[in-house]
Amino acid sequence: METFFTTSDKIQHIIKSFNLTKTLFVSSIIIGEAYTGKKTLARYLFPDAFLVSGENQDAVEKALENHDELIIADFEKLSNPSQLNFDNKRIIATANYLGNASLIDDIFAFIYMMPALQERPDDVEYLKKLFVEEACNTLMIEKSKVNISTLPLNLSMNSKSLKKSLYLDLFKLAIDKKEIEDIMYNYLYTALDGNDGYRKYLGLYERPLIQAGLDKFGSQLQLSQILGINRNTLRKKIHEHNID
Repeated sequence: METFFTTSDKIQHIIKSFNLTKTLFVSSIIIGEAYTGKKTLARYLFPDAFLVSGENQDAVEKALENHDELIIADFEKLSNPSQLNFDNKRIIATANYLGNASLIDDIFAFIYMMPALQERPDDVEYLKKLFVEEACNTLMIEKSKVNISTLPLNLSMNSKSLKKSLYLDLFKLAIDKKEIEDIMYNYLYTALDGNDGYRKYLGLYERPLIQAGLDKFGSQLQLSQILGINRNTLRKKIHEHNID
């Protein structure tokens, strides 16, 4: 069974409204950005409902023939929604955008707007802890070594970008020198081509080396001494790699 955590007043209102109309054969739609939890919420509220994707119009029409309670995900992807018959059915649809507003208004008795994660800070913190724990288990990282408060958050694509950014940052903590070399090898084996390849790909090494050194020591003079190169050479490379 799906679980769904939220402290958002808007989502609590959606949950309350669905609970009040659960026994009625009415059609409802939840509209919001991708990866905001619309489908998870629908499955949490209606765990026994048959789920079908709007990417396949025929599959949706067949499901309507065989089920009285139905979740239609990606409703906006239906090729011809006006052909669907929702009579005596309990339909819960989800969509990433409104689409044809007049058609949506005609088909659905209730229309709910799902807020993005940017508007749900407590939900973000919950998901952040959930994804960090999942990533630590997957990557075999000791959770005690992770300072969760310093991990950057990317909410540009809601839960998808949040999860990806956390996994990437934790992966950086787990990786060792040999694995970095393997990653570089695989990338260069695929990308290496043409002329002047040495100069073209040298930045893959030089840029992070110089950026990390500047961030760590905060002094071009000190970094030039640590790297064992002339300060003017360091300045030239900083300029070449557009390092701030």
